Amino acid sequence: MFESLLIGKPRKILDALHQLEETECKILYVIDDADRFAGTLTDGDIRRWILGGGDMDGNVGDVYNSTPYYVKADYQLAEVKQRMREGHYTSVPVIDDEHNIVDVLFWEQVFNNGEKKLPTQPLTLPVVVMAGGKGTRLAPFTSVLPKPLIPVGDKTAIELIMGSFAECGVNDFYVSVNYKSKMIQAYFEELEPDYKVNYLYEDKPLGTGGALHALAGKLQGDLVVTNCDVIIKTDYASLVEHHHNENNDITMVVSVRNYDIPYGICDIVDNGQLCAMREKPHYNFMVNTGMYVLRSSVLDLVPRDEFYHLTDLIEEVKARGGRVGVFPISDKAWLDTGEWQQYCETMSRLG
Repeated sequence: MFESLLIGKPRKILDALHQLEETECKILYVIDDADRFAGTLTDGDIRRWILGGGDMDGNVGDVYNSTPYYVKADYQLAEVKQRMREGHYTSVPVIDDEHNIVDVLFWEQVFNNGEKKLPTQPLTLPVVVMAGGKGTRLAPFTSVLPKPLIPVGDKTAIELIMGSFAECGVNDFYVSVNYKSKMIQAYFEELEPDYKVNYLYEDKPLGTGGALHALAGKLQGDLVVTNCDVIIKTDYASLVEHHHNENNDITMVVSVRNYDIPYGICDIVDNGQLCAMREKPHYNFMVNTGMYVLRSSVLDLVPRDEFYHLTDLIEEVKARGGRVGVFPISDKAWLDTGEWQQYCETMSRLG
């Protein structure tokens, strides 16, 4: 029953990220070579490792928490309930005298009276969806539909994005519109969602950040900005908490990607002589997904009625000495619908 939560110390960190994506409990139990319980692993443990400069080719044994909470077979149920409430644990391993995992206590099992898991603090910040582009990379599909209304399963891309935030408590959305804006508005009028949808009108294309000038001086605190063609499966509360803890002006959500080159890579000097050769090298990158958390004060830097990208804003903030950080997620937590190949991959992953 709990075998899917087990992972060995030698496993790669990227493998662990993928396994965590598949587990509802969002925790893995680390075992040693003798299958004895060694500790726990969460995406937070991996994120701290990556941001601390840890090698993404590292092993689980480099990252895991070796002093976690667990219980023996003679545990007291009242104590377990208290610790699970306090620590927001969705599961607790039961260990025998040889330190083998003999059982896992899941929240639903411990609180069989139907008590719900303690919710995280609801998000109250606004979310801005940049949806004014023509989506030329998806033509001829986007000759008929605007990119935000591309179907992803039985919903549209923008509906999935906004719905995932609404589930976390977000009620205030802004949508930048230009191309086929009336179709986007008509869709939401027909949909009648439970959340509020406001529109930022672009008289001309303003890039991935230009429309944000309309919100300068009108918002307090932080806001999330996301492209309309990216579906990010992550804990948004953890994202915002990370943004606050790091005191960032901008936090960029990045996806951990690894690439294997199936050829020998040649380095040459100026005269064309071979300097070195690397056989089938392996590379790890952190890739911008198109989702950000912004401190609202940085919106004052966005010029009025000019084509302007979020990357331009990032460079401006950095030039002024501001803090720009990243929040890593796994490659499987990023669903991209902006190009045909990525769209088809997203559809296949969603089944």
